Amino acid sequence: MSQVPGMMSRKELESAVKSGEIHTVLTVIPDLYGRLVGKRITGHFFLEEVAGHGMHMCDYLLACDMEMDPVPGYRFTSWESGYGDFLCEVDFSTLRRASWLEGTAIVICDVVDARDKAPVRVAPRSILKSQIERARSAGFVPLGASELEFFAFRDSFESAGEKNYDGLQTYGSYIEDYHILQTTKIEPLVGAIRHHLDHSGIPVEFSKGEWGAGQQEINLRYCDFLEMADRHVVYKNAAKEIAHQQGLSITFMAKWDAAHAGNSQHLHASLWDLTGKTNVFEGDGDVIPDTRARPSKTFMHWLGGLLKHAREMTLFFAPYINSYKRFMPGTFAPTGIGWSYDNRTTGFRVVGDGSSLRTECRIPGADANPYLTFAIMLAAGLDGIENEIDPPEIFNGNLYEAEGVEQIPRTLAEAIHVAEKSEWLRDTLGEDVLEHYLHFARTEKRKFDEVVTTWERARFFERG
Repeated sequence: MSQVPGMMSRKELESAVKSGEIHTVLTVIPDLYGRLVGKRITGHFFLEEVAGHGMHMCDYLLACDMEMDPVPGYRFTSWESGYGDFLCEVDFSTLRRASWLEGTAIVICDVVDARDKAPVRVAPRSILKSQIERARSAGFVPLGASELEFFAFRDSFESAGEKNYDGLQTYGSYIEDYHILQTTKIEPLVGAIRHHLDHSGIPVEFSKGEWGAGQQEINLRYCDFLEMADRHVVYKNAAKEIAHQQGLSITFMAKWDAAHAGNSQHLHASLWDLTGKTNVFEGDGDVIPDTRARPSKTFMHWLGGLLKHAREMTLFFAPYINSYKRFMPGTFAPTGIGWSYDNRTTGFRVVGDGSSLRTECRIPGADANPYLTFAIMLAAGLDGIENEIDPPEIFNGNLYEAEGVEQIPRTLAEAIHVAEKSEWLRDTLGEDVLEHYLHFARTEKRKFDEVVTTWERARFFERG
């Protein structure tokens, strides 16, 4: 039997298809945005053909934008190369029931070259797997979790679109951080999401109201980085579909409205030995003042790598124009690069002690691709360990008001510029991979720059 409820083995799927319990297998990959794209495959055809041979999909899926526009300028594929196919190889370790959909299972694939079966280097899952293998070679297993926030609305996705996403009614009228009364009101939606995730191989710890009207957070049980990223994208997709089923809508935009809090993707991380029994962040170093945490040199060097490369990582933590509107003082989203113990004004918050000692990276937004956020954070931490990078002194107080503190890039343009100049990113990811994601970011910026916004019309239509 599967260890985690909702996970399935190939043999269990065969039995479920034969009995008629499962008739459809969602066979998917995560794209550049972290969306799930793929095919709905009949259960019998999946088992007869796809399970052993994989499936083909057009390679433009890793070179297009949110509107599915085949964007020119990518080296990976183009109109000149004819937009061929890549091969999607089934990873059976990801096979799970999609309990929110009748008679459906879902499985994630790895993207490989259709000719030589080599991993496609620009695929988000390939990038994360490469860094995890690097960690294992160094004797570490990275474990962690992503805290993912969203806003819920009484409008459906369709009616929200008809309103041009203006004048939407949040599912709540006041900040509901930890409130039980308001979360009871939204329980038909959030309870359904928790229930279906828990029955689809995604163990849930809890949900809570967040620091916004209609804002919620659902926390998943920690696990290895690849499994967490897989859980993250399935959760995100499932939550939207469950909201749709109820005539509601939700958004994971980093900042859906200037008057409301942003949506975060806080990344918790620790490194364990290859047995998975010992957290190597725990050690015999000096106790962090006023805590019981006694970090190891490995922990301090991991932290040093994170802080050294924080500005370079931001392009992957905040990949869109909208992402940077979340970085506002006094909103629980960081603006400065520093670390502290249990301090939510810093970009890197240290929490726990003993076997629970870990870092919380507070920079990524809920809009970011989790395969990339986990991969780039892991790469920075490993660089800190390999080069014995010491972090700056611990910060105490309100980092929002501190002077002389290095700042997170304030715009997508600044983050692109920082990433373009980063030899560390180029060496870590490879020239081809970095250029692929720089082109992705430049395209996002260019397409926004070409649009006339409602703000501009309101400001200049009459008075300009």
